[in-house]
Amino acid sequence: MDWREKLLNITSQNNSLLCVGLDSDSGKLPKFLLGRSKNPLFDFNKGIIDATKDLVCAYKLNMAFYEVAGTKGVEALEKTIQYIPNNIFIILDGKRNDIGNTAQKYAQSLFETLKADAVTINPYLGKDGVSPFLEYKEKCSFILCRTSNPSAGDFQDLMVSSTPVYQIVARKIREWDTNKNCGAVVGATYPEELKTVRSILGDDIPILIPGIGKQGGDVEITVRNGTNSHGEMALINSSREIIFAGDNEGFAEQARKKAEFVRNDINNYR
Repeated sequence: MDWREKLLNITSQNNSLLCVGLDSDSGKLPKFLLGRSKNPLFDFNKGIIDATKDLVCAYKLNMAFYEVAGTKGVEALEKTIQYIPNNIFIILDGKRNDIGNTAQKYAQSLFETLKADAVTINPYLGKDGVSPFLEYKEKCSFILCRTSNPSAGDFQDLMVSSTPVYQIVARKIREWDTNKNCGAVVGATYPEELKTVRSILGDDIPILIPGIGKQGGDVEITVRNGTNSHGEMALINSSREIIFAGDNEGFAEQARKKAEFVRNDINNYR
């Protein structure tokens, strides 16, 4: 099945728009794992996945938390991807971008070697930095549009012929969506911009929405402004708030409780 069928199936099966971010910082893992496990990073992820796999539509792995840990981190990344159930959508968050053969190799490494269903990419270099990813028609590429960080407006709010750059990017995402495999990244911390981007993109393009939880985005407004007319095509991400809800041997159970609360909170407004 292609990415869209997989995403819609798991959204329906788990009645969920929740994407859990496996931003598994080695320095924040429960201490009891460090003395017991040959690869604490993977064992931590395994516990989170086992506890939440019926509550999510996707897992998003931020690659920095694995790459910084060296060989063991890359091993944990690969083993985590293999461990995630086949019906759950997998996003590799590396915000990759380059041109020519390098961009093609990034796409190949993420989609073929690591077998992600979706990736995050940066549009700053223009279409030829994005096209190699979009050639993978069965996969989805979430293109940075209006990010959740405080200084996002340094560039994204700049006006070009009276139009903010983030809106120009949103229009480009729609223009580039000829293979029906583009997505956008828009932060929950900018709800009006999220509403504007959804109106530009229409119903069919998914939006990956970070920024609820620790970053303070409002769940109700995020759901109302980010979903399409069917209450779908939004992947609402929460990372630290869920995976580090507990720091002892019951960490997975605490993560489940938090994930269930967030999933249900999202569904209240769908």
